[in-house]
Amino acid sequence: MKLYVKKLRENAILPAFQSSLAAGADLCACIEGDMVIEPGGRALIPTGIAVCPSEPDVVLMLAARSGLAVRRGLTLSNGVGIVDADYRGEIQVGLVHLGAEPVVIHPGDRIAQLLVLPILRPDITLTDALPETDRGAGGFGSTGL
Repeated sequence: MKLYVKKLRENAILPAFQSSLAAGADLCACIEGDMVIEPGGRALIPTGIAVCPSEPDVVLMLAARSGLAVRRGLTLSNGVGIVDADYRGEIQVGLVHLGAEPVVIHPGDRIAQLLVLPILRPDITLTDALPETDRGAGGFGSTGL
């Protein structure tokens, strides 16, 4: 499959895989100057690109970059971003700062990962009962911590 990428701004950087077996392609900040995210703060960072997968049955997911999360406290504000295959607008990354010191985002910084995954669209069917399992309705630590 192909992922078609349209640059919306001249300084936009194409998504890129950083190793031969990387699952996600890094997305870069397309900003004019440095942006500071204060502890507890949130920011919406533009990437300057729009994308279109060549296959219709995929979802594009945005994931945090582990180095940013562990070392600098930056992660996605919504946990995991979903970009539907029919969206044609600019990819923007919502970040939240969970660390203790301000973080500076520079133009071109890698800010998130873009994954392309197959998607299944089930027929939603109402039922009066679900098959029984050993776990049943247990959740939130019911199988141990």
